[in-house]
Amino acid sequence: MSKAIYIAASHSNSGKSIVTLGLMRLLLGKTTKVGYLKPIVTIEKNKKDFHIETIISHFDLDVDYKDTFVFTGKEVIAKRNQGKGGDILDTIIKKYKKMESKYDFILVEGTDFEGEATSYEAELNVSIAKNLGIPALIISKANKGISVDDLMENTKLIYDTFTRDQVNVISVIINKAHKNHLKMIDRHLKKLLPSSVVTSVVPYSKKLSNPTVAEIVRELKADILFGDAGLNNPIGAYGVGAMQLRNHLERYADDYLVVTPGDRADIILGSLQANTSKNYPKVAGIVLTGGLRPEKTILKLIDGLSDIVPILSVKTGTFETATNVANVQSKIYPENTDKILASLRIFDKYIPTKELTNKLINFKVDGMTPKMFQYNMIDRASKTKKRIVLPEGNDPRILEAAAMLATLNIVDVVLLGDIEELKVKAEKIGIAINFDKIKVINPIDSEYFKDFTNTLYELRKHKGMNRDMASDTMTDVSYFGTMMVYKGVVDGMVSGAVNTTQHTIRPALQFIKTKPGVSVVSSIFFMCMENRVNIFGDCAINPDPTSEQLAEIAISSADSAANFGIEPRIAMLSYSSGSSGKGAQVDKVRTATEIVKQKRPDLKIEGPIQYDAAVDAGVAKSKMPNSEVAGKATVLVFPDLNTGNNTYKAIQRETGALAIGPMLQGLNKPVNDLSRGCTVDDIFNTVIITAIQAQDL
Repeated sequence: MSKAIYIAASHSNSGKSIVTLGLMRLLLGKTTKVGYLKPIVTIEKNKKDFHIETIISHFDLDVDYKDTFVFTGKEVIAKRNQGKGGDILDTIIKKYKKMESKYDFILVEGTDFEGEATSYEAELNVSIAKNLGIPALIISKANKGISVDDLMENTKLIYDTFTRDQVNVISVIINKAHKNHLKMIDRHLKKLLPSSVVTSVVPYSKKLSNPTVAEIVRELKADILFGDAGLNNPIGAYGVGAMQLRNHLERYADDYLVVTPGDRADIILGSLQANTSKNYPKVAGIVLTGGLRPEKTILKLIDGLSDIVPILSVKTGTFETATNVANVQSKIYPENTDKILASLRIFDKYIPTKELTNKLINFKVDGMTPKMFQYNMIDRASKTKKRIVLPEGNDPRILEAAAMLATLNIVDVVLLGDIEELKVKAEKIGIAINFDKIKVINPIDSEYFKDFTNTLYELRKHKGMNRDMASDTMTDVSYFGTMMVYKGVVDGMVSGAVNTTQHTIRPALQFIKTKPGVSVVSSIFFMCMENRVNIFGDCAINPDPTSEQLAEIAISSADSAANFGIEPRIAMLSYSSGSSGKGAQVDKVRTATEIVKQKRPDLKIEGPIQYDAAVDAGVAKSKMPNSEVAGKATVLVFPDLNTGNNTYKAIQRETGALAIGPMLQGLNKPVNDLSRGCTVDDIFNTVIITAIQAQDL
């Protein structure tokens, strides 16, 4: 079952509360541990969101108010203006993941389209749902006067906005429809959207759409003079009592709210009398303006009446008060149980709950966004801290990455070099690094040097190495760092910012060696695209692997994918798809695919297959319609280094994709290589994945 659902509205006042209340009750009927998160609220930070309070109090949720939201609308706009838009999603993901560990299901509610962030909200809702990796339920509003064609066009637009960014929309609800148009709108909606989408049409509800007198009290900060019992009276219309009573009475409508100066005793008493008369509509309440109150004799008269509607007093003038009343939108407050129960009745009557529940039960997350992937990496690495050595301590990029890692306290960093030299260099290039949190080892002067030299000699003497050669070799930071891993002084090593790949890997091949059953060390890149994370292998190590080696690379890559939370669906890439292609290169891939199927029948694999058929659902449908991998591959295995290396670099440069890696596979202990053109972020990310690899040993 999906662990969450995202409720998104297309506009303001769409009636999102009906669905939120109904779904919460539905979910609590399936499990008692349901969390609630509304990432963006429109209220001021020192106030409370009434809707959150309603959900928490009515369902008695075991959740603290402060844990139910992340940002106010103003904070979101401020971060956007400061160029910190990425921080918004990072923080929301962090809050969501914390909640995910405590609850069986989380109901996530989108923005209200009110306040400063309105122009950005549609994009923001899509981004949040996408990066949380949860399905969406969309609520569209049938505005008064809008044609069915326009309503369908607007609904399709918001649906396409979500699905285009690969958010799975499981349900679309049209709310506030005219009761005579329900069946017609439902027919159009079913034609418009795929049959897999649960659709429903909810009629306009006067009870829910109109504010109550209590809401007028709250929004206008009014004093209540009389009629507390009628505060939940709905307001169907309002008017200003400024003319003579005989003329004003002609304007009364059902559930009428009278706005009049506080010294108009004739309007006040006439309205109270009209409320008891069979010849006039019911009066919802009376708002007295200008801070004026009736004289004592009038107050005494009113107090003696048996059926008094709420009479309120405000300080604002009549015109301003009438404007304020017009701007009050219907809301569901915690104390308004009538509206809450009405919402639940409407949900039960018009929403196909069984179909919706089945969708949630059968929903499966397909892929992972880069933001979520990076969060998961950091979160996982920090839970069991590992010691990672960076041999090239004198490189400025290494120093900066080490400073970041130490500040975030994700791993225990060990640098090789002279500590005084490193301090001078860090100060010279302006890197604020706390050396109290980082261990610095000078190989030659270290307590390990003699032991490491003897160990290397014993390991390599059969290859002709003597003790002097071993001592000289151990002054090389790549050998010293690798020996630290071999001896268990540290848990992993990241190098290659200065040294070549061969120089970095050679020591590991000489004495760390490969895992049992593994004959080839290979590499993968985590390619963080806009909407997904794919694994590319091998793009850094093996120039022209045999079919057997290619099969081993595929299996190692699939296991790495699973280890990092990505469901492995392997595409064995070639220049043709299926059985159509001929030639030695295609045959190599075809043979490798068969080897994988024999060795690991549990893995989903397709090959040979072209890149477009592997990742594009449209192309896959025409080329390989019956494949369970085509169009949704997560692990892409290239036939040779030339193809793989050029492809990953082309995608990285042309699309802006983040390439994390290479991560080496097949070694007994984690050693990873950097590109000499690596950035600080590359080093940071590679250290994180090395720490995660070390956790599984």
